[in-house]
Amino acid sequence: MKLTAHKRWIVWAFAFLLGSLGMAVAANDLSLQTSIFSPESAPADSIKHLSFLVLGISGAIFAVVTGMILYATVRFRQRPDDDGKEPPQVYGSNPVEAAWTIVPILIVVVLALSATRVIQEIQNAPKPESALDVVVTGHQWWWEFSYPKLGIVTANELHVPVSSPQKRLPTFLQLRSADVAHSFWVPRLSGKTDVIPNRHNQVWIEPQRAGLFVGQCAEYCGTQHAKMLLRVYAHTPEDFERWASEQKAVQAEGPQVAAGRMVFQRTACINCHTLDNTIADGRFGPSLSHLMSRETLGAGALSNSPANLRAWINNPSQFKPGVRMPAMNLSDSDLDQLVAYLATLK
Repeated sequence: MKLTAHKRWIVWAFAFLLGSLGMAVAANDLSLQTSIFSPESAPADSIKHLSFLVLGISGAIFAVVTGMILYATVRFRQRPDDDGKEPPQVYGSNPVEAAWTIVPILIVVVLALSATRVIQEIQNAPKPESALDVVVTGHQWWWEFSYPKLGIVTANELHVPVSSPQKRLPTFLQLRSADVAHSFWVPRLSGKTDVIPNRHNQVWIEPQRAGLFVGQCAEYCGTQHAKMLLRVYAHTPEDFERWASEQKAVQAEGPQVAAGRMVFQRTACINCHTLDNTIADGRFGPSLSHLMSRETLGAGALSNSPANLRAWINNPSQFKPGVRMPAMNLSDSDLDQLVAYLATLK
């Protein structure tokens, strides 16, 4: 069946709408954990309201301009009975010129004042005594989290307490970079903030419920920028205290993993990593203390399990090309002993 030009336009429009709907559904599935429109923290909530204001004003402008274009297209289209003469020309209109000058100025003023208010509200927020301090250091390509008051250092997974109206427990993050420019962004908790070498920026989050919130480095920082993920776990105050106690606890070591400890201490691992109660005091790689309490390896490159840990140590570049950690080239027996030892670090 041969379609007329009119019917072809209808088919193409219908196909476009179906494709757009499919893309929107797919995007929604992928952004369930990263949508700025479902905030779970005070700063993110302020950003959402500002974005709705901007979206509303932009949508109104789009509707007005599109409506005028459509009206002009239909009202002044060429008709079969036109004589071909140019219609009367109007040069200058004080009301129109005043409107397209004053209205944009008012729009810009409203947007500027609204954005300034949100920026001041977030950046100059008072810090309560109950606030948790965390130093965040961006590395290529992983995150280091240090809790100065608690004596805890971990990597890629930030643990914070949930705040409530009765007891505010915000977390203030000091952002630093060990190498190049990064950007700390957990969309449901706060806005994007740059992490710049030789400069300390600050951002704060205040989750309102317990749960996992996914973030990402939002500034291109090298080959594995896309795999510089971060995870924020918000706990009830009681669960957070329990997590902190576990992170500070001395880990017992059985005789069955003593051989793996010896492998760890005689290899280059100790030059890059830190591990409590060992001679390892490196600063180039993540702390391995309580390694197995983390959900992922390589800043989200793969899930954390003994099997994946073995594969990671054997050849990390197969999961994260360009990663700074070299292949250790250990024998199978040494690799098994090392993994058995690291698997006890919970």
